[in-house]
Amino acid sequence: MTAAVPPSIADRPAVLVIFALTYLGLAVGRIPGLKVDRTGIAVLGAIAMLVISRLPTNTIVEFINWPTVLLLFSFFVISAQLRLSGFFDLVANAIARQLGNPTAFLILLMLATAGLSAFLNHDIVCFVFTPIVAAALLKQRLDPVPFLVALAIASNIGAAATLVGNPQGMMIAQIGGLDFGHYAAWCLPPVVFALLCACAITWLLWRGRARLPEAQPVQPSGQYPFDPAHTIKGLVILAVVIGLFFTKLPKEVVALTAAGIHLASPKFRTSDMLRLVDWQILVLFMGLFVVTGAFQATGCGEQAVLWLSRGGLNLDSPRILALATAALSNIINNSAAVMLLLKVADVARPPAAYVLSLANSFGGSLIVVGSVANIIVVQQAREMGVDISFRAFARIGIPVTIAALAGLLGWITLMG
Repeated sequence: MTAAVPPSIADRPAVLVIFALTYLGLAVGRIPGLKVDRTGIAVLGAIAMLVISRLPTNTIVEFINWPTVLLLFSFFVISAQLRLSGFFDLVANAIARQLGNPTAFLILLMLATAGLSAFLNHDIVCFVFTPIVAAALLKQRLDPVPFLVALAIASNIGAAATLVGNPQGMMIAQIGGLDFGHYAAWCLPPVVFALLCACAITWLLWRGRARLPEAQPVQPSGQYPFDPAHTIKGLVILAVVIGLFFTKLPKEVVALTAAGIHLASPKFRTSDMLRLVDWQILVLFMGLFVVTGAFQATGCGEQAVLWLSRGGLNLDSPRILALATAALSNIINNSAAVMLLLKVADVARPPAAYVLSLANSFGGSLIVVGSVANIIVVQQAREMGVDISFRAFARIGIPVTIAALAGLLGWITLMG
């Protein structure tokens, strides 16, 4: 959304400095001497834009794409209801019982994770699955590391299959005005190819050799008891929401209606549901909307695209956009990368928007900091006594990402 009142020429250098410092902070992940994370950096950047740019407050607020924020909030609530009903724990425990055949377990784990991540918040899928899967593997004297890395990668890949799998996809869908069905039809083949590659590569690198010297029984905590009635209610409402996404109805209104039904619950407290909403992501998005909106209002975004194009880096090329997206996702965080590229790439053309979404999700599997889902898996595993090193993650993540991006580039060529 472009500001009604652009910054004056005098303000433009200050806006550019704030923009650059914000994205530098996002790349580093912290500010030396302060206990500020990436969300805090985005908020500080937004506050600085408000104070220094001299833009009216209402103009700053207009930079925020509220339909995206509302859609994301709604899906957090929809996922929270299913989590409180014990649905995620039920699925995770059912998968864990298939450990008699580790190869089949690996395939089932990745397929289930990818499938759930396509329609529900993939961060929650990783948060719930990690401790249950880790405990089951330790009990069977199997090294959990390759399986948990596979879980994170499958979550990243599966989330790209639909427009509601991750926050970045929702944002691209809202800003680009994408059609749910057209997106799924175009993106499903490269997603399936990437998932098959991920399964094959993980199996080849593992091949049943990861045996621990002795069983290490660890009991996962924080599970919710299974409630059949509320699980069915949650799944039915989710199915209705997805079905209505194929209509012309505004997606955020459909999702908000579903969230309202869940919040008016006879069993789950509103506070319990809202506690499971990832407010960090919502605040991060709002802060970045302000920072990138002010940057775009200076006109420097268009100038940067023109400069890059003259240098041979034309973001109108789907192949270059795919590689640039994957690279930026690992440098400055996947959400920040999409937010920036939405300001300088032409997502009004669906192929560009599709490529942006897929490359962002695929690129998130490269290294640990590539996506929030990866970090969640690593942190949850650490609480279970399992250390997933940067090298161990990259050993699987790098070849999987290369294969997935190669498949995407091949698909782009095939589709013209």
